[in-house]
Amino acid sequence: MSDPPHNDVVERLVALLERGGALFQLSSHAEVRTSAEAAEVRGTSLHSGAKALIVKSEAGFALLVMPADMSLKSSAARKLLKSNRMRFATPEELMTLTGLVPGSVPPFGSLFGLQTICDERLADNERINFNCGSRSRSIQMAYRDYVAVESPLIGQIARVADP
Repeated sequence: MSDPPHNDVVERLVALLERGGALFQLSSHAEVRTSAEAAEVRGTSLHSGAKALIVKSEAGFALLVMPADMSLKSSAARKLLKSNRMRFATPEELMTLTGLVPGSVPPFGSLFGLQTICDERLADNERINFNCGSRSRSIQMAYRDYVAVESPLIGQIARVADP
Protein backbone atom coordinates (compact mmCIF):
# COMPACT_ATOMS: atom_id res chain seq x y z
CA MET A 1 0.00 0.00 0.00
CA SER A 2 1.62 3.29 -1.12
CA ASP A 3 1.06 6.76 0.22
CA PRO A 4 -2.30 8.25 -0.81
CA PRO A 5 -1.94 10.71 -3.72
CA HIS A 6 -2.35 13.70 -1.40
CA ASN A 7 -2.90 14.26 2.26
CA ASP A 8 -2.56 17.40 4.32
CA VAL A 9 -0.93 15.77 7.36
CA VAL A 10 2.56 17.12 6.59
CA GLU A 11 1.21 20.67 6.30
CA ARG A 12 -0.91 20.33 9.47
CA LEU A 13 2.02 18.89 11.42
CA VAL A 14 4.43 21.60 10.26
CA ALA A 15 1.88 24.26 11.28
CA LEU A 16 1.44 22.61 14.70
CA LEU A 17 5.22 22.50 15.28
CA GLU A 18 5.67 26.12 14.16
CA ARG A 19 2.83 27.30 16.44
CA GLY A 20 4.51 25.40 19.30
CA GLY A 21 7.87 27.05 18.62
CA ALA A 22 9.57 23.71 17.91
CA LEU A 23 12.71 23.55 15.81
CA PHE A 24 12.66 20.67 13.33
CA GLN A 25 14.13 19.40 10.09
CA LEU A 26 11.83 18.10 7.34
CA SER A 27 13.50 15.79 4.82
CA SER A 28 12.56 13.69 1.81
CA HIS A 29 14.00 10.24 1.12
CA ALA A 30 13.29 6.96 -0.62
CA GLU A 31 9.99 5.36 0.43
CA VAL A 32 10.42 3.06 3.43
CA ARG A 33 8.19 0.34 4.81
CA THR A 34 9.86 -0.56 8.11
CA SER A 35 11.42 1.29 11.02
CA ALA A 36 14.77 -0.33 10.23
CA GLU A 37 14.61 0.91 6.62
CA ALA A 38 13.70 4.39 7.87
CA ALA A 39 16.65 4.52 10.27
CA GLU A 40 19.00 3.36 7.53
CA VAL A 41 17.83 5.89 4.93
CA ARG A 42 17.93 8.70 7.53
CA GLY A 43 21.35 7.65 8.86
CA THR A 44 20.02 7.60 12.43
CA SER A 45 19.76 5.03 15.21
CA LEU A 46 16.72 2.77 15.30
CA HIS A 47 16.19 3.72 18.97
CA SER A 48 15.68 7.39 17.95
CA GLY A 49 12.77 6.45 15.71
CA ALA A 50 9.41 7.38 17.23
CA LYS A 51 7.22 4.43 16.20
CA ALA A 52 3.52 5.37 16.23
CA LEU A 53 0.86 2.67 16.61
CA ILE A 54 -2.88 3.21 16.65
CA VAL A 55 -4.80 0.83 18.88
CA LYS A 56 -8.44 0.37 19.77
CA SER A 57 -9.48 -0.34 23.34
CA GLU A 58 -12.80 -0.28 25.16
CA ALA A 59 -12.37 3.50 25.45
CA GLY A 60 -11.84 3.96 21.69
CA PHE A 61 -8.77 4.63 19.58
CA ALA A 62 -5.44 5.95 20.91
CA LEU A 63 -1.97 6.54 19.51
CA LEU A 64 0.96 4.78 21.21
CA VAL A 65 4.54 5.98 20.67
CA MET A 66 7.77 4.13 21.48
CA PRO A 67 11.36 3.82 20.34
CA ALA A 68 11.37 1.94 17.03
CA ASP A 69 13.71 -0.77 18.33
CA MET A 70 11.18 -1.79 20.99
CA SER A 71 7.93 -3.78 20.96
CA LEU A 72 4.59 -2.97 22.52
CA LYS A 73 4.00 -4.40 25.99
CA SER A 74 0.25 -4.90 25.61
CA SER A 75 -0.49 -5.44 29.31
CA ALA A 76 1.15 -2.13 30.24
CA ALA A 77 -0.63 -0.26 27.44
CA ARG A 78 -4.01 -1.73 28.47
CA LYS A 79 -3.36 -0.61 32.04
CA LEU A 80 -2.65 3.00 30.97
CA LEU A 81 -5.71 2.91 28.71
CA LYS A 82 -7.76 1.51 31.62
CA SER A 83 -8.95 -1.27 29.35
CA ASN A 84 -9.14 -5.04 29.54
CA ARG A 85 -8.99 -5.43 25.75
CA MET A 86 -6.95 -3.78 23.06
CA ARG A 87 -6.08 -4.47 19.42
CA PHE A 88 -4.20 -2.75 16.62
CA ALA A 89 -6.27 -0.64 14.23
CA THR A 90 -6.86 -2.27 10.86
CA PRO A 91 -5.42 -0.57 7.75
CA GLU A 92 -8.99 0.48 6.88
CA GLU A 93 -9.56 2.00 10.32
CA LEU A 94 -6.20 3.73 10.10
CA MET A 95 -7.15 5.25 6.74
CA THR A 96 -10.54 6.38 8.10
CA LEU A 97 -9.01 7.92 11.25
CA THR A 98 -5.94 9.55 9.71
CA GLY A 99 -6.09 9.37 5.92
CA LEU A 100 -2.75 7.56 6.12
CA VAL A 101 -1.29 4.13 5.39
CA PRO A 102 0.65 2.05 7.94
CA GLY A 103 4.19 3.32 8.41
CA SER A 104 3.38 6.96 7.69
CA VAL A 105 1.61 8.00 10.92
CA PRO A 106 3.47 10.68 12.91
CA PRO A 107 3.59 10.45 16.73
CA PHE A 108 1.02 13.24 17.16
CA GLY A 109 -2.38 11.82 18.07
CA SER A 110 -3.62 15.38 18.56
CA LEU A 111 -3.65 15.81 14.76
CA PHE A 112 -6.36 13.15 14.61
CA GLY A 113 -8.26 13.77 17.87
CA LEU A 114 -6.56 10.82 19.57
CA GLN A 115 -4.97 10.49 23.00
CA THR A 116 -1.18 10.05 22.74
CA ILE A 117 0.70 7.77 25.13
CA CYS A 118 4.50 7.79 24.85
CA ASP A 119 6.94 5.27 26.29
CA GLU A 120 9.33 6.93 28.74
CA ARG A 121 12.37 5.43 26.98
CA LEU A 122 11.90 7.66 23.95
CA ALA A 123 13.46 10.29 26.26
CA ASP A 124 16.77 8.39 25.92
CA ASN A 125 17.13 10.39 22.69
CA GLU A 126 17.99 14.07 22.54
CA ARG A 127 16.52 14.06 19.01
CA ILE A 128 13.77 11.83 17.59
CA ASN A 129 12.93 10.91 14.00
CA PHE A 130 9.63 9.89 12.43
CA ASN A 131 7.67 9.67 9.20
CA CYS A 132 5.30 12.58 8.96
CA GLY A 133 2.29 11.61 6.89
CA SER A 134 4.31 9.92 4.17
CA ARG A 135 6.65 6.97 3.89
CA SER A 136 9.10 9.21 2.05
CA ARG A 137 9.17 12.29 4.30
CA SER A 138 10.58 12.51 7.81
CA ILE A 139 10.98 14.99 10.60
CA GLN A 140 13.82 15.17 13.08
CA MET A 141 13.27 17.25 16.21
CA ALA A 142 14.28 17.51 19.85
CA TYR A 143 12.46 15.08 22.14
CA ARG A 144 11.81 17.93 24.61
CA ASP A 145 10.08 19.94 21.84
CA TYR A 146 7.97 16.89 20.94
CA VAL A 147 6.76 16.58 24.54
CA ALA A 148 6.16 20.34 24.81
CA VAL A 149 4.04 20.44 21.65
CA GLU A 150 2.16 17.13 21.98
CA SER A 151 1.88 16.77 25.79
CA PRO A 152 1.59 12.96 25.65
CA LEU A 153 0.84 10.79 28.65
CA ILE A 154 4.27 9.32 29.54
CA GLY A 155 4.51 5.76 30.81
CA GLN A 156 6.16 2.43 30.21
CA ILE A 157 4.36 0.69 27.34
CA ALA A 158 7.28 -0.95 25.48
CA ARG A 159 9.67 -3.81 26.01
CA VAL A 160 12.93 -4.82 24.42
CA ALA A 161 12.08 -6.38 21.07
CA ASP A 162 12.74 -10.06 20.53
CA PRO A 163 15.80 -10.67 18.33
